Order: sequence, then structure tokens, then C-alpha cells
Amino acid sequence: MPVETGLSPSARPNRPLLPRVVRPPAPGAAALSGRRTAVLTLLCFAVTAACGLQQWSAVLLGGFDLGIFHQGVAGYAHLGLPISPVKSYHHEFPPAFSLLGDHFSPILAALAPLYWIWEDPRTLILGQALLLSAGVPLIRRIAVRCFTPPTDGTGAGTDSADGDPRTGDPAGTDPARLRTVRLVADLAGLVYGLGWPLLAAGRGGFHEVAFAVPLTLLMLERGLARRYGTAALAAALLCLTKEDLGLLVGMYGLVLLWRGRPRGDRQGERAGDRRTLAYGAGLLIGGPLASALAIVELIPAMGGQPDYYWVYGPLGPDAGTAFGNVLGDPLLLVQVATNATIKPLLLLWLFGTLLLLPLRSATTLCLLPLLAERVLSDNPNHWSIAHHYDAFLWPVLLTATLEALGRLHARGGLHRRTGYGLGTAAVAISLVSSLVLGGISLLTPAFWRPSASNAALVRGAAQIPDGALVEADNQVVPRLVGRTDAVLVDGVPRGRDYVLIRSDTRTFPFQTSAEQAERIELLLAHGYRQVWGEHGVVLLHRESDEPVPGARVPDDGSTPVKELVPSDVGHNLFKG
Repeated sequence: MPVETGLSPSARPNRPLLPRVVRPPAPGAAALSGRRTAVLTLLCFAVTAACGLQQWSAVLLGGFDLGIFHQGVAGYAHLGLPISPVKSYHHEFPPAFSLLGDHFSPILAALAPLYWIWEDPRTLILGQALLLSAGVPLIRRIAVRCFTPPTDGTGAGTDSADGDPRTGDPAGTDPARLRTVRLVADLAGLVYGLGWPLLAAGRGGFHEVAFAVPLTLLMLERGLARRYGTAALAAALLCLTKEDLGLLVGMYGLVLLWRGRPRGDRQGERAGDRRTLAYGAGLLIGGPLASALAIVELIPAMGGQPDYYWVYGPLGPDAGTAFGNVLGDPLLLVQVATNATIKPLLLLWLFGTLLLLPLRSATTLCLLPLLAERVLSDNPNHWSIAHHYDAFLWPVLLTATLEALGRLHARGGLHRRTGYGLGTAAVAISLVSSLVLGGISLLTPAFWRPSASNAALVRGAAQIPDGALVEADNQVVPRLVGRTDAVLVDGVPRGRDYVLIRSDTRTFPFQTSAEQAERIELLLAHGYRQVWGEHGVVLLHRESDEPVPGARVPDDGSTPVKELVPSDVGHNLFKG
């Protein structure tokens, strides 16, 4: 039936039929396969989840940090504050101390809905794997942008270290180029998902780094796409992830200022990219201000101390003094950064395993605050690659590497062959490093089984009734926090109903196993009785109200104490 138009056939305009206008795909879009992205994302999730679940199975995850985060997220899930007795007891914070006074990480509340489904520490292991795997599509898009020339002269399709736009054939018109970009995207997703930083983070169980990694990638990817509104949103969320990440945001603002700077001879280039400059200035100012606000105002408002994590004694007793000392003697920074052999080894590992390629990109500037925190620290735990700290750096390192390789590829000739060689070597080194540092262990059944002592801890925990007041070995606390009121057994007796402790194997936070044996003797002499024991693990039950010498429970007047690091920590790059 003809459609009524209100015009007679003779009055209708005789318009020619026009072909349908189809917008071309975004630069490099054809190189991204949804199936490949899904497979690589699933692989990343499976590997990082397996790392955490293996540590859980082997009873190697502790109350520090998994038990603490479980109690904090459970607090959010019950519509309360993130209060952790494990944290507050061990470090002597007041009973109502909130984890927001430890590290300003309100973004952890986003995990509360998962606890409405399953309130268990293993939920955090799976949640972290899910968040880390969300970075796979982002790093693949970054790879495509770095290896795809722009089609409009704006540099929107890619980015280089110095901001110079490249021109060339649009992606998709050259089959060889399309295959190259697709291969690079696949390898980038593989190296990201199987990289040693994510394996180390997975083996740690859970940490705020789970949010930091995908948000950093989102900020960098949207910045390359010149979608600065979304990049700024990711930056704001980073500031809610951990108080020092505002410094990373600020450095990325500096990178944008560099890339948007006036350059060249043409009028448009002399004026610079005003939009990039505006967002860069906003991040450069807003990021550090957010960090300062969190450290100076918000953390103390939640019961914390602004200087609690000041671990830069060689520079000065506080930030102001340290700043003055550095101004008076700039070489002091170099001295502190090299006062332990492991510190330059850390830098060599981070950049050397990527063949120094990140140093060819301005994006690497984003690493400076986080690297300075580690190499200037006098806490040896910060110097090893065995912990989660490298995962904070991983998005920046990979993005900078892809930018450098993309530039080499675009130049053609010898540079292109050099780029292929460097890229292949970097991929090989990264994947081999990951296998050596933990990947192989996932395929070894023995690494999934607990030692005799750790298995005994689990059996001992099963003897403790629900709802009991417990002091327990660090490595079994995650199995108790869900059904008991559990805190760490540490250097101070707490007078609780049950104490589950080892006598012959040193465990955090004791300095020696002899201290643990002495604690058992002290408790047995003052009202406790051994009710179970295996493989050096004993379960003590309090039988009387006899006071225990030195016993103390944190109260509103408690003064927080800092951790004493054992003397054997900080001598091996690959061990914590």
C-alpha cells in the first residue's frame, strides 16, 4: 500500500535515489577481534584467579592483607564503615578505626554487591581477577592506536612520545598493515594478562591495585583517543583508589601538556592543542591536590595519622624537613635511591625486561612518583618484585613500550626491522619471566597443596567454635574472619578465648620462631591450656581469668605502632 504523503504524484519532487552513507570505522577498528579479545580476557581472568586460589589452597594468604580487606568490604556490604579488627588490633588503632584512615580507598565499596552474593575472602580473589582482566580490551585498543596512523591529521588514531602526529593509509586499506596491527594487539593482550606484575598481584590475594590497573589503562587509552572527559573520570576514580595515585594522575597531566605544546611553523601548530593543554593542566593540578587532601585532611578525619606511612627516614623525619634537605643537597636523592643493591636492580628489572623501550616515551613520566616512593623508602618490603607493587606500574610500562614500538614501526626500513626485533624480544623476555616467577607453579600439583604445618593450621582452626574470640596465625586468619572474631597473634597478648599459634615455624609478624615458642610458654603459665596440637601447631584455650603479663587491648587512647621488618627482608629481588 503506498504511503500517504499529502501530495499528488505529479507534485512530488523527482529526487534521485542517493546511496546510503556509511561512516568508516574508527582507525584500526578492523584489527580488533571480539573473539580474540574475549579469549585473552578469559585467559587473564583464569590465570590471575588461579594464582590467588592456589595461594588459598596452599594456605599462604594471610590476614595481612586478605583478612583485612575481607573485614573492610564486609563492613561496606552491611552498610557500615570498613572496620577491620585485624588491622586495628595489630597496629594499635582505636576500636572504631576505619580502613579509610589507613589508605583512602573508598572505591572498595564497589565490591560490596559481590558480598551480597557470597561473603567470603575468596570473593575478593575472584573480584580482583575480574578487574585485572578488564584491562585486556584496553591494552589491545592502546596497541591498535599506537600502530595505526591517524586519518585526520589530528593524531587521534595514535600517539607518540613527543606528540607529533603521523599520517598514512587508513587502517584496513592495507592488508599487511592490518595483519601487523592485529598481531600487535594480540601480543599486547597476552603479555599484559600473563605479565609477572599481574601474577604477583594475583598471588597476593587482593589489594587496591585491582582497581588501579584497569583505571590507569582507561585513563591512558582515552587520552590517546583524545576523549579527555572519560580520561578525567578515570583519573578521578584513581584518586579514590589510593591516596598516592593522584601523583600519577598529576604526572599524566604533565605528559598531556608536553603533547599539546605549541610546535612547528604552521599557525595551528604554533597555537598548540588547547583542549589537550586544558585537560593536562587540570590533571597536573587536580591530581596532587587530591592526594594532598586525602593525606592531610581525609585520612586523619577517619582516625588515621598523616605521617603513619612516612618511611623516608634517611631524607628526614617528615615531609617538610625532607624537602628542605633535598633542596640543600640534591645528591641526597641519589644516595638514598642507591643505598641498597636491590634498589638499582629493581629499576634494571622493570625497564630491562622491556629492553628499555618505555624510556622512549613521555608516558613513562607517570611512573616517577610511584618509583620514587619505593626506591627512597627505608621499608625493604617495597624493594622486591614479589609483592603487588609492580602491578601499579604495569599499565604505564606497557603503554610506553607500545608507543615506542609503534613509532619504530611507522618509520619503516631499518627502524621497522629493529622494531620487530625489539618487540619480539620484549614479548619473549616478559613471558619467560612470568613463567619463571610463578606461571609454572600453576601447573604443578605440589604447589596447590599446603605444607604439613599449614594443613595443621586449617585443622586447628576447625576446632574453634563459631563466634569465638581468637588470636590466630597470620596464614589461617582468612579462614576464620568469616565465622569468628579473629585477630592476629602478634607481639602483644590480647587475652582472647582461643590462640592458634605455631611453635617452630616463623610467621608474620614475629621476628623469630623462638618468640612464638616463648608466647606459648607464657600463655600456658597464665591461665591457658593446650587443647589440640599437630606438626608444631598448637591450639590454646583460656581456662581462667588470670591476667597475662603484657596483655593489652587497643582502646580510644591507643597510640598506633609501626611494623618492625625482619632483618632478612630486602636482600632478594624475587622474595618478599
